[in-house]
Amino acid sequence: MKLHGKPIILVFIQLLLFTEIFGQKPDIQRINPTNWWVGMKNPNLQILLYGKNIAAHNLSLKPYSGVKIKKVNKVENPNYLFVDLEIAKTAKAGKLAFNLGTGANAATIVYELKTRTAKPQAVTQADVIYLIMPDRFSNGDESNDKFPDMVDNNSDRKNPWLRHGGDLQGIINHLDYFKELGVTSLWLTPVVENNQPITNEGGSMRSAYHGYGFTDHYNVDKRLGGNETYQKLINTAHEKGIKIVQDAVYNHAGINHWFLKDMPSKDWLNQWDNYTNTSYKDQPLFDIHGSSYDKKVSSNGWFVPFLPDLNQKNPFMANFLIQHALWTIEYFNIDAWRIDTYIYNDMEFMNRCNKAILDEHPNMLLFGESAVGTVVSQSYFTKNNYNIPFKCNLPSSCDFQIQNAINTALNEKFGWNEGVNRVYQVIAQDMVYQNPERLVPFVENHDSDRYFSVIGEDFNKYKMGLTWLYTLRGIPQMYYGTEILMKNFKNPSDAEVRRDFPGGWQGDKENKFVASGRNEKENEAFEWNKKLLNYRKTSEALTKGRMMQFLPFDGIYVYFRYTENQRVMVISNSNNVEKEVNTQNFAEILKTSQSAKNIMTGETLTNIKSIKVPAMTALVLEVNN
Repeated sequence: MKLHGKPIILVFIQLLLFTEIFGQKPDIQRINPTNWWVGMKNPNLQILLYGKNIAAHNLSLKPYSGVKIKKVNKVENPNYLFVDLEIAKTAKAGKLAFNLGTGANAATIVYELKTRTAKPQAVTQADVIYLIMPDRFSNGDESNDKFPDMVDNNSDRKNPWLRHGGDLQGIINHLDYFKELGVTSLWLTPVVENNQPITNEGGSMRSAYHGYGFTDHYNVDKRLGGNETYQKLINTAHEKGIKIVQDAVYNHAGINHWFLKDMPSKDWLNQWDNYTNTSYKDQPLFDIHGSSYDKKVSSNGWFVPFLPDLNQKNPFMANFLIQHALWTIEYFNIDAWRIDTYIYNDMEFMNRCNKAILDEHPNMLLFGESAVGTVVSQSYFTKNNYNIPFKCNLPSSCDFQIQNAINTALNEKFGWNEGVNRVYQVIAQDMVYQNPERLVPFVENHDSDRYFSVIGEDFNKYKMGLTWLYTLRGIPQMYYGTEILMKNFKNPSDAEVRRDFPGGWQGDKENKFVASGRNEKENEAFEWNKKLLNYRKTSEALTKGRMMQFLPFDGIYVYFRYTENQRVMVISNSNNVEKEVNTQNFAEILKTSQSAKNIMTGETLTNIKSIKVPAMTALVLEVNN
């Protein structure tokens, strides 16, 4: 039997579908960003709406002064709508009301526009950044260690690869520790929700405690304390004069991310006919002789199978990532922005994203993780002075070249290119950067062997390398536990260099947060770091000054940090015997000065024409005018 030429059964099915779609209110399950602000320099906003078959309904906006819908975008998946809004400068804070659908079954979507209150503080050479892996630092709230509704609900400190329960409250509890040490900024590995399953990595079942597999961009992981505790940490840190660096991930998401379970379109990810891993090589991205295929593999290949590679050429994906960055900065009042796996992103997207942030916050420090092997490679991925077709606009980078130079120099005898010459030669290439003073040098991080182990647990080398780190140009970054001689190599895994900070958990046998819990050598290390870091905070030369270095000779390396008002001389003896250094070669900056103060001992050197430098020692001298 037919009705209007169609089989009755087909008409019945269509009627059921019509009734299902239009006979009930649309169910909106996700709205991202979760809110926005008036007064943004960019008037455009794209809201992602997610819910079953919502694309079948019409969307309208109740009249609101200064706000209008420019376009409602539909994609392959009918469960998504991408709504383009224009928010005029005249728009006031308040609540927008969207209607999805018509008549009695229309759903009302309330969307808040807030007044901007975030006032990020610039992170500059005046700062010292302290890197923390929250899960391994301190457990301040045992009630959030695990949740039965999360895919990974394990917590076991005896297992190096599972979660250990460290959280944001644990960091809050120790903010005065950072103040005492002289730290001014905290960089936390990602705090965004990582509701990831345990994965097999190298034969071991490992959790995503590190935080680099996002599953919901707009929620801080509740095992760390959630959005509320993160906001509490930031507010409390700011009250104590400590800034916060957010760790951002654009290249990939966790395989359990909600939008990967029901993607807007196939090209939401970088897709391959067969699984293709990135080569982890940076050279194809700028090699003038390189192939397009190699470049594609470097950029679009997946980092690992359980971290799907996001397609930043998809305009909706690009907007999602950029707006999340802006939202995070505004919502939490973030001070600086570290970008994970920088070189694996689409560089045109990164330029657009960096510009969007800097348009709103011109003084914000953005620095990327470009784990590359040469100054040329590192500078390519930052604002540089090359005359090349494509220019990156990233202001800064983690300075892997200084890390390699310091760690290698301390383990080599002096030579034409060896020993302290390695540090000198890296600094001598600073001309390729537009702003070398904004680089973020370090000696260790969460992905490297521990510094104290690399240098053979030699305390003199330890102090010399950290003296360079704290007094060279740039914004020094230390890693949790550097100050108490935490050690280990990445053997059998990186869990060995991510051990819990002793004293961060109730019942710990040792508490390294206090002097009484540290042994004699650990206290010596802590007090040495504390003295130099707190001097650094007050030193105009170290926090604002230019740098002049001199060619190393006979294992001696000398450089100055200076302003019109202050000169700090760092003189390093990398030999195993004491050396007497004639300072006549440094007359252009010493001028007529005759004396200097050793800032670590308080001793005044009354005649600096010749200076005795003990074996394996770096002296930090404030030169008297």
